[in-house]
Amino acid sequence: MQKLIEDLSLRDRRYAFQDRKEAGMRLALKLLEYKGTDSIVLGIPSGGAPVAAEIAKILDLPLDLIIVRKIQIPHNTEAGFGAVGPDGKVLFNDDLLSRLGLSQKEVERQVQMTIDTIKKRNELFRKGLPFPSLKNRIAIIVDDGLASGYTMLSAIDFVKRQKPQKIVVAVPTGSQGTVDFILPQTDELVCLNVRSGYPFAVADAYENWYDLDGDEVMSILENFSSTRHEKRR
Repeated sequence: MQKLIEDLSLRDRRYAFQDRKEAGMRLALKLLEYKGTDSIVLGIPSGGAPVAAEIAKILDLPLDLIIVRKIQIPHNTEAGFGAVGPDGKVLFNDDLLSRLGLSQKEVERQVQMTIDTIKKRNELFRKGLPFPSLKNRIAIIVDDGLASGYTMLSAIDFVKRQKPQKIVVAVPTGSQGTVDFILPQTDELVCLNVRSGYPFAVADAYENWYDLDGDEVMSILENFSSTRHEKRR
């Protein structure tokens, strides 16, 4: 049975979090039942990396990245008409795609660009390492927010095919419509700041918002790894 966990005091609030780090800390408090279990935290880069790192650190869980990416609309990099998973599987937002009027060649070009970006990010962030086994484990998928939801849907689809015991989605913020869209696809959805206003922007949940570059994501991963190593010495 799908379960939604939110913070009703944050319902429809803008600027609910200082930054992604604080949002991750507050999400972790809703996930304490998974502390020290055979769970794994999977962050969606770039924005999901700092959120996921805080959750993994507080819950004493391993951290990895799940490289998925939206298929950008030509000339509008902030929006997408679907997403591509780590293994190249494509999910289209058919309703939006039918309204865009793109040619088949344009669609194929955008999909290929997305696949190429995923390959580069996998080499940069994960060094091309094989994805960890998720069979019979609890997978906690983390991003910094839910906008259209197709990037998260792609991540969930990939994880489901790895036969986990349970899938938990944890995000600081999300639109009401997208929360309703994603909830049936997962076992548990933790979204602290659910907003029903239109238009919806993930950035509006944060006082301090900016796009992370690759160097920052690498720094977050390295800091997490060194901190976890020190704790185990």
